[in-house]
Amino acid sequence: MSTNKAKIGGQALIGGIMMRGEKKTAMAVRLSDKSIDVETWDNYKSGKAPGVTKIPLVRGCINFVLSLFTGIRCTIKSAEKAAQGEEEEEELSPFEQRLEKMFGDKIEKHFNTIMLLVCIVTVALSILVFKFVPTFLSGLLRFVNAPDMVKTVAEGVIKFALICGYMFAVSKTSAMKELFAYHGAEHKTIACFEAGEDLTVENIRTKTRFHPRCGTSFILIVIILSIVIGLFLPWENIWHRYGLQLLLLIPESAVAYELIRFAGKFNNAVTKVISAPGLWLQHITTREPTDEMIEVAIAAVSPVIIDASPASGGGSITK
Repeated sequence: MSTNKAKIGGQALIGGIMMRGEKKTAMAVRLSDKSIDVETWDNYKSGKAPGVTKIPLVRGCINFVLSLFTGIRCTIKSAEKAAQGEEEEEELSPFEQRLEKMFGDKIEKHFNTIMLLVCIVTVALSILVFKFVPTFLSGLLRFVNAPDMVKTVAEGVIKFALICGYMFAVSKTSAMKELFAYHGAEHKTIACFEAGEDLTVENIRTKTRFHPRCGTSFILIVIILSIVIGLFLPWENIWHRYGLQLLLLIPESAVAYELIRFAGKFNNAVTKVISAPGLWLQHITTREPTDEMIEVAIAAVSPVIIDASPASGGGSITK
């Protein structure tokens, strides 16, 4: 059965939230003086999305890359905004000390570029590790003459264990607890809008923090697809297998994007199966937000809500 779904995506930031509609993107950050800073911009200079972003499968790869870069830049910018007005000088971390030593007085001028590069390298290394480690460890089973099917199953189990273990470990830090709470506020606000209710703190608080159109679900679907495809990849040479897996990450992401869109538009037995793994993992990657966090989510979604209203009319903004 089809339901009306808002074309809004979001991301939790440092002390805030980013919301992206069809035409505009906005980020809202809670500043140190407790006020909310809101910044908006057009998604496309022409005001209209290029035709290539609407082609099934192709759009998945393009939107994944665009979302990745936008998310990294917004995270860096939100960290700067959240720290504005703080007078206490904190001791520099070893990484910050090294940057200061390398760039000296020029560090402030090039800080955004440096951090963008650091984030990109970190993401790239994460992909390499999460792809390579399961393949390498499973490949060791060849020394006990394990059949390819056993190695493939072991590879899949390790992939799930790595991603779930990593999410669980980082969820215990204070910084990530706050980030995951903002993640919950983002989901609740979108759910309230999709329900056609007024966007008040009271209404949003009652909504679920779990949403099928989430990056968490996307990651798990990519992993599941890689496990299925892995059944047909050779084990004779783990480096060849690893290289093929990296190349197949592109089509896997494209298919995962389409499945997420499908699961977000419909509510039936098939979409529930598709969404189930991601919704389960969101028990770790989302937390119940405070009212102040919900206020930030409302401020972030307000500028993009006009071009993202579901067919039912959506909810109005009430502060």
